[in-house]
Amino acid sequence: MPQTGAELAASGKNRICMPDLPGENRTTLGKPFQAGIPPRPVCRFAATLHPTPKQLLPYMDIFHISGSSITQLPGPPEARSSDGFLWIDATHEEVSADTQAWRDAIERMTQVHIYDLHLTDAINLSHPSYFDSTQEYAMVVFRKLALDAGNEVRQAGEESDADSQKRKIPPALTKLMTRPVTFMLMEGALVTVHASQSRTIEALRARLLEQRVRGNGNAGGNGHVSRLPSSPAELMLRLLNAMVDQYLALRQPLSGQIDRWQRALLNPRSRFNDWMALLDARIELRKLDQLSEGQRDALQELRDYLVDTQDANAPNRSMDLLLVRINDVMEHITRVLTHAQRMEATIESAVQIHFSAMAHRTSEIMRTLTVITALFMPLTLITGIFGMNFAEMPLLKDASGFWITIGSMAVMVAGLLFFFRRNRYLEDKAADEHR
Repeated sequence: MPQTGAELAASGKNRICMPDLPGENRTTLGKPFQAGIPPRPVCRFAATLHPTPKQLLPYMDIFHISGSSITQLPGPPEARSSDGFLWIDATHEEVSADTQAWRDAIERMTQVHIYDLHLTDAINLSHPSYFDSTQEYAMVVFRKLALDAGNEVRQAGEESDADSQKRKIPPALTKLMTRPVTFMLMEGALVTVHASQSRTIEALRARLLEQRVRGNGNAGGNGHVSRLPSSPAELMLRLLNAMVDQYLALRQPLSGQIDRWQRALLNPRSRFNDWMALLDARIELRKLDQLSEGQRDALQELRDYLVDTQDANAPNRSMDLLLVRINDVMEHITRVLTHAQRMEATIESAVQIHFSAMAHRTSEIMRTLTVITALFMPLTLITGIFGMNFAEMPLLKDASGFWITIGSMAVMVAGLLFFFRRNRYLEDKAADEHR
């Protein structure tokens, strides 16, 4: 007779364990272990009740959250519980290994069939932020920051490595690489599909498990234990809020980088040559702008979905709390969008001021050259006249003719300088500074 999921989990027949190496050589599912980030479980259980020898078993983390308790299940539940809800967590690699088997496992646990197009969207790494719904579930694709992506990871569809090496993106903007996280909101279950070693998912999962330990070990203590999510929608909103807060953390380094560029652009003593980096920064800010708009539109549709699927005549305090949370997340996204637009406008203003200052300096130089030319024009005329080959010319044979000519030239130059100064053709910088 076939074994149940609990019996298989107890026997370990459908479990795969990675070697647990000491120190820095420890790996989790083939990925380097990062200090401070709780790793995904070293042993993962196949989420299927009746595996076959030729079937590629899908692997996922399954949590049951009920009231004030959270339990990580060793395998799929034998029956759907009426108390609490399930959180089914998987990575893109785990879903892509066998999408059909993964979908069948989800359907056995939730009695919900995931459509083919939604399954394709869940493993599409270049999918933008998006919302869609069916009669049985709602789907949200949200692009989060890939903080653990490193220098070589790029989202699908972006420029190649050769192009990225040519671009001079400042360090503050290299963190704008994103990866999609897919949420499937069902009745009594939340399914999440994300990149491997997602810090946001891992941090929230560790925090929830820590709350369970505190609740069991320190009941009645002085430490405050926050409430566990009461529904799949609340858990999803907590995850979305943590992801949006990562964007808010970029405001200070972005502002610092823009301020440094402004000072460099307006410094009259140095020449600004970092134009490619400035252009690339503007491109990245435009991407952040478009990304925030897509996120806001997706959450707007999610909010409309939650409102439309509830009975308007029945008072529901939990729904009011969900709307407060989703409005808070949308307000955070609006702040990110506003900041990106303000930074883009600041760069535009700095560039315009730079070119205005350059034009002003060019005008000053041209005015100085014009004044010098005007001063030497009468002198050139006088020297040209006395350079004519005439035998008889006034002052030509006079002993004081040379000094009379030089004196007249000096008087003409002084008169022209007085005229230019009086008509403010020559600015007195020292006088302007004292004004």
